[in-house]
Amino acid sequence: MGESAERDNAIDKAGFEKEYPKLRTEFLNAQFDLIESKRFPVILVFAGMEGTGVIDALTNANTVLDSRHVVTFALDTPTQEESERPRMWRFWRTLPPKGEIGIYAGSWYTAPLTDRVLDKISDARFEQQLDAIKRFESMLAAEGALILKIWLHLSKDDQKKKLKKLEKSERTKWRIEESLWGGSKRYRKVKSAAEHMMRITGTDQAPWIYVNAANKYYRSLTVGKTILNAIRTHLEQARAAEVSPQATPVSIPDVNRQTPLNEMDLSLKLEREDYKKKLSHYQNRLNELVWNKKFKKRSLVLVFEGNDAAGKGGSIRRVIEFLDPRRYRVNQFAAPTDEEKAQPYLWRFWRRLPRRGHIAIFDRSWYGRVLVERVEGFCSEAAWRRAYMEINDFENEMAEAGSIVIKFWLAIDKDEQVQRFKAREETGYKRYK
Repeated sequence: MGESAERDNAIDKAGFEKEYPKLRTEFLNAQFDLIESKRFPVILVFAGMEGTGVIDALTNANTVLDSRHVVTFALDTPTQEESERPRMWRFWRTLPPKGEIGIYAGSWYTAPLTDRVLDKISDARFEQQLDAIKRFESMLAAEGALILKIWLHLSKDDQKKKLKKLEKSERTKWRIEESLWGGSKRYRKVKSAAEHMMRITGTDQAPWIYVNAANKYYRSLTVGKTILNAIRTHLEQARAAEVSPQATPVSIPDVNRQTPLNEMDLSLKLEREDYKKKLSHYQNRLNELVWNKKFKKRSLVLVFEGNDAAGKGGSIRRVIEFLDPRRYRVNQFAAPTDEEKAQPYLWRFWRRLPRRGHIAIFDRSWYGRVLVERVEGFCSEAAWRRAYMEINDFENEMAEAGSIVIKFWLAIDKDEQVQRFKAREETGYKRYK
């Protein structure tokens, strides 16, 4: 789904200079309202045919806005650090917090579109990647983000004229030299792939806006006014939602039905000597595997969840006891900080994903969304129900990048939990828990 932002595209310099000061003032006022409210972030994606002036559009956007609250990203070929993590990791870590604007020239669309244009991936793989992007944007929108994607377009003849003009100038010829798609040679292929991309990923929550970029004055005013109107509308909707929020009932699960936890045999145990012997064997084996040269192409993600006092901390200590501390990081999560509250809930976990050859251990994890946040009413029912699909996508991204993901639920019964709580009260170094 996409929207056309067509106006009278015969705007001349005089007409532009007449409208521009008013637009700039209104834009700054809207931005200050956004900063003050901190209700949502704004995510702007710029893309388009070569020669359409994406860079100029970014320059104009930064000129009219308060640059202290705008960050522009032109993410090109992944760095070594980025290539050793899931594909979306570098985009997650750059997401703007609530109240701020993130502008992307090189975005999550760049690699899939370029790979398809250059025949590096099949149509099927292209669509798989686009579908994953669509779900990613859907999650951001559900978290409140305003997402606008601007596609700047030119006819083939107009593109040739623009590229020739760019090539003649010392200031702009580098844009031709660094061309990804070969200028107008692949015009039809780029146009076809882009149209397909926008059909699949254009939604009401994250629409594509088509802009004719032949006239630079028209392009600049149209892009500016489109973004301005979207920010204003989103602010009004956010304010209205706060005034009359919809009550969301909390679903109480049926605790009597048969579940894997109900069916667990909690009487199982190991004798102490047998336990110590096996523990030592498997600790040594784990250390060997981590140093195996094949592990350099993998990473390991360990998730520990379970009842309070079930032994998550003790289990983690035994896992890392003989590992090289340079190879692992233990991540413990409590209530989100103010910085984390300004981002989608998965943001703080994406940031902690390990690079290849390393281990990330999570003491509590993204499952808090469907556990403590659900039970305590910290998020709506719609949010925690949606989270199951989002978590599946998150873990699938890790697996596709070569991560080994292992999740443990440590269970104890109610009587055992009470006994452990009492023991903690009597042990000085555990009482803080």
